Amino acid sequence: MSIIDKRKTYLTFINITAAFLAAVMFVLFPACSGKEKKLADAISEQDTLPSMKSLGVSTLISDSGITRYKIVTEEWAIFDKKNPPYWSFEKGVYLEKFDSLFHIDASIKADTAYYFEKKKLWELRGNVQIHNQKGDKFDTQQLFWDEKEKKIYSDKFIQIAQEDKIITGYGFESNQELTEYQIFNNTGIFTIEDKAPEQSNKPDSLQQDSIKIESKQ
Repeated sequence: MSIIDKRKTYLTFINITAAFLAAVMFVLFPACSGKEKKLADAISEQDTLPSMKSLGVSTLISDSGITRYKIVTEEWAIFDKKNPPYWSFEKGVYLEKFDSLFHIDASIKADTAYYFEKKKLWELRGNVQIHNQKGDKFDTQQLFWDEKEKKIYSDKFIQIAQEDKIITGYGFESNQELTEYQIFNNTGIFTIEDKAPEQSNKPDSLQQDSIKIESKQ
């Protein structure tokens, strides 16, 4: 190879090397700059796993030294790494809510339930059934119990069976004791004897049961 050819080869090598280094610097330069890139928090396996899991549970829950309710469930899991943290009852739950004298205000059961401890909010899903002290039975597919606001509510279809009649509607709100409640967008009132629909505008009979029936659009 002649000296000229060797020089051309050498210059070509230098040009390729310089181009390669320029490309590397172009890629690495932003990482070396003073600006830090914001990265999402890494999600570890521990964040998705419950910190506690118990099977075959029957226990009393207290708050400020006062027994609030009884929980009976096949599976109870606590996810305190989640945001927000919550309790999970994926295999169904039965609750008994107590008043200050340890009397049962209401009994509640559902196929699935979640309790958001910081919010003091229960979410009950699937075949939700409640019985109050008077024996009224409430059936719906989703229900929320807000302990802070001291109310129970739902925007789903609900059926309330009393001693002499059945009331149905969409949307429901009540106090925690389920002694004063109202139904929104009612769809009917039926007597137990013949299931015949009654007129929904009978304030005298409804007032005795502490019920309000409203039609909200």
